[in-house]
Formats: sequence, structure tokens, C-alpha cells
Amino acid sequence: MKSIGDLKYWLVALALLAWLGAAQAASRPAVEATRGMVVTSQRLASEVGLAILKRGGNAVDAAVAVGYALAVVNPCCGNIGGGGFMTLRLADGRAVFINFRETAPAAASANMYLDADGNVIKSASLDGYRAVGVPGTVLGLDTALQQYGTLRRAQVMAPAIKLARAGFILTRADTDILDTSTKRLRADPQAAKIFLRADGTPLQPGDRLVQRDLAATLGAIARHGPRAFYQGAIPGAVERAARQHGGVIRAADFARYRTTQAAPLACSYRGYVFLSAPPPSSGGATLCEILNILEGYDLAALGYHSSAAVHFMAEAMRHAYLDRNTWLGDPAFVDNPLERLLSKPYAAAIRAQIGMDKATPSSALDAALQPRERVETTHYAIVDRAGNAVSTTYTINGRFGAAVMAPGTGFLLNNEMDDFTLKPGVPNLFGLVQGARNAIAPGKRPLSSMAPTIVMRDNKPWLVLGSPGGSRIISIVLQVALNVIDYGMPLQEAVDAPRIHQQWLPDQVYYETRGLSPDTLNSLRGMGYTMVEQTPWGAAESIQVGAGVDDVDEFASSGNDAALSGQARGGWYYGASDARQPAGQALGY
Repeated sequence: MKSIGDLKYWLVALALLAWLGAAQAASRPAVEATRGMVVTSQRLASEVGLAILKRGGNAVDAAVAVGYALAVVNPCCGNIGGGGFMTLRLADGRAVFINFRETAPAAASANMYLDADGNVIKSASLDGYRAVGVPGTVLGLDTALQQYGTLRRAQVMAPAIKLARAGFILTRADTDILDTSTKRLRADPQAAKIFLRADGTPLQPGDRLVQRDLAATLGAIARHGPRAFYQGAIPGAVERAARQHGGVIRAADFARYRTTQAAPLACSYRGYVFLSAPPPSSGGATLCEILNILEGYDLAALGYHSSAAVHFMAEAMRHAYLDRNTWLGDPAFVDNPLERLLSKPYAAAIRAQIGMDKATPSSALDAALQPRERVETTHYAIVDRAGNAVSTTYTINGRFGAAVMAPGTGFLLNNEMDDFTLKPGVPNLFGLVQGARNAIAPGKRPLSSMAPTIVMRDNKPWLVLGSPGGSRIISIVLQVALNVIDYGMPLQEAVDAPRIHQQWLPDQVYYETRGLSPDTLNSLRGMGYTMVEQTPWGAAESIQVGAGVDDVDEFASSGNDAALSGQARGGWYYGASDARQPAGQALGY
């Protein structure tokens, strides 16, 4: 007979498994629509995007309207003081990647965050004006609108201007985000005046957040276009504040800023084509390298979150993140060996190094494969009735960026300089240990993990997905796609499902709270993995275009007719907003 201790262990384990099963056995059905779908991280921004679609705008019009709206209603992460990427798959067959990533100011240098002894100065790349890169969002959104949209700038910006000028009522989901950064916001007089009560205490649910300076800035952009942001009073105000507080960004840096356009990076996985972000994002390349490696394993047969499936995912991530940190950088400054990294033979060579039941220490991998060298982002997805699909991820890097706001401008500035390699071998905000290819240089764009992605099926957009999450963006996008493709999950369940993450260094596998069963954890630890439980991360915002009733596998019925939902109808749109971001919402019509 088993001991009392053994019995208690199994009772606890069974209770945990029962709870986990109840939590993950079913998700609410994704939002269903036939003419258009908008999924964002804040409900009011979703309403703005849907209204644009209903008035006849296309997905690009809605994406630009949402980008500006999120700058008002999601101030931690939506922005005009940061930058990002947009992946488009247009109804006429064109695929476009718009790069509006921030750039380093002209006075930036590789050693600007090191002290006299060559050590990284704590928080210098995170807080204040010295952490700020040149913002790209305004020119990026306007480029998309002018070249691929159909409505006038004033039309798509009007909702954001109204939300800023009249304000909006905060919910608990909104104030929870503000509460995370009260101390940092209080330290900047301009930010404190907007995001705290008059007595300095945090805003509460039911308070109205009014942003008059931001409304004025947005109004100037609506009337005069990007030149209102990149020339004149606005960059002048930023330069004056930066000079006063030790920053190096100048008005001339704004005037020099340019966006770029290219074809999205493309790769295949089990017959699906992934369109994602090329450098200066590492997102698409790292995602595709992981997919190429995993294509050689039958994940469906191994089972969702089995120890074997987690093992192969973790090893694929380990190899791909090492390549990310070693080889990738701004293509204007370095050659990115994408042809080699994304080749199927290269993936096969990596698979040959992966053991069947043993973890590979990251230190051993580094030695064997020489030479090699935050979380607060926002993503949104939009599809219109014509089939235009837009996947956009943009950021001010850390939550509320550098937490500084030049007087009179109304927008928070990014702390994107932390995404550069401050010193080879030293981790950044997200724990990434990067190489010299991502060193700071004037005009250079820092390497990013953002991965706005569109998955094609039968040459038509099938999944539109992306996420915030810093270095975890890549693994989040990966797992949402795997959950649908390999495990047959309906979209909302695929988004809700718990995740794992491995990024080479630190040599740990992270898993979300209660995301792995005790016996799976024991098995993985026995293989040599260091397993670290963390609270849920990221907030994937995704759309699926139903290709038919075969989109979701049939499972044995319990006979309970109260649980009949989830199969995707051919040609219908399905929107899934991540429960990890309660302020978000999927809306369609």
C-alpha cells in the first residue's frame, strides 16, 4: 500500500490536472463574421477599426485608424512615439512589408551606455531621454495609408483625435496597466499630469482619461501630414527636453527619418506559407527557422505539450535563437545570411544534433556551433470583405517606453535603444544576449522580435496573427500557428492555450502557470531541462479565415449538446482576442 505522503501527492496532482483540464478543455468560440474582422488589444480601438470598415474603408484604412486610436487608449504600448512593422497581403495578390522601426540618433555610439570601466550603466538605455530612438510610427502609418488605403488622412484620424480630446472612461483592465508604472509616470511631470490624478494618486476605474496635448499633436498630423511630426514644433520640443535631460536625440534626427518597404519573408510549413517580418526584425527569420526544424517531427502524434513535443520545441527554439542573436541585424549595416538560415537542409542538420530524450546545454551548443555571434508592444489584425489582410505590431519597447514626454507634445517616447547590443554578452531588458552585429550605430535600426505574420492556405490569407511579448513574440506566434495546424484547435483555444519559451540564454525553459502537468515537468527535468514557471505572457490578437468544415478535427462527442461550437465555416472570419489582455476585443460584422 502507498504511503500517506504518496497518496497526498497523487491527490494534489489529480486535482491540479482536473483544474487544468477544466481551464483548457474549452474556450469561448472566436467572434464570427462574414464581411470584416478587427482584433486589437483595446476594445475602443477595435470599435474604431470596425467603424472604418463599415463606412467602406479597406483593411489598411482600418489599420491606420486603429494605430492612432491605440496611441490614445493603450498608452503603455500603442504609440506615435515608437515604431514597428506592418505585413500586408492585398486582395490583388501583392504582399508588402512596411518597416517603420525606430533608428538610432546621429549622436548615438556603440559605447554610449558603458561607464569608464566598460560596464553597462544600469537603466541608462531604459529610462529617460538618453534611451530614445527616432520614432517611426507616424511616417509608417501614413505611408501605408497613402499607398494602400482608400480614405483621407483626416477621416481615419478623426476617431483618435476625438478620444484624446473628449477622453474615455477607464475600466479595470485599463487601470491595471497604468498601475504597473505609477512610480515611473510620477517621475515625469508631463506624464504625471495626464496619467495620475491631480493629487498624484493613480487613476481609478470610472475616471476619464483626457489627453488634450495628444489631441493637438494628432490634429496637426491630420491637417499637415507627417511633416507636422518630423519637422517644426514637435521635434523641436523633443530636442529641447532631451538637451535639458542628457539625451542625444535632435530635431535633425526626426527630419532624416525614412521608412522602407520590401517583400515579406516567406517560408513553408506542412503546405502552408508563412509571410512575416524580414530584418531588421528577427521575428520572421527565427519563426521560419523553428518551423523548418519542427517540420521533421510529427507533433500531432506526439501530443500537445507532451514531454517529447516540448523537448523538440525547446531544442528548435534554442538553436534558432542562437542564430538570431548571432547573425541578424539591420540589413542597411550587416549582411543577413537568410538563405542559409532558412534552408531546409540547414534545419535537417540541426535536427541531426537534437537528441531524442536529452536537453542540449546552451553552453555546449555555443561551443559546438562557433562562429556565431520587453514586453510592452501591441499587435492588431484586420481583414476586410475584399480579402485584404493586415498584421501590424508596433511598440515603444518597455511598458510606457522611456516614461518621458516632451512638454506640449502629449505622447510618450520610446526606450528602443535597449534593443541594441549594449555590450556583447550582456542581457537586455528581455534577457537576450546578443552579438556585435546589433551594436549601436547612428541611423541604425535595432534588431526586433516583432513578427506580424500572415499564413497563406491555397494562396489566400488563412491566419493573421502576431503578439507583444519582447523576445517571446516569436514563440507566441509559433505556438498559436502550431496549435491550429498541428493540433487542430479552434482559433480562440489556440490563442488561449498555455505556452512555453526557450531563447538559448538563459538556459531555461519557461512555461506559463499550470501550463505543464507535474509528470511532464518531471520528465523534462529528467532530460536535463531547467523548468521555470511564470505568469502568462503576451497577448496574441488573431484572425482566421475559415476554409471549410475541415478546419477543425472531429473528436468523439460526449453527447452533451450544450457544447456544440467552434467549427470554422468556409469563407467566414474568426477573431480571437487573447484573455491575457482583458482590455482587448475582437469585433466583426
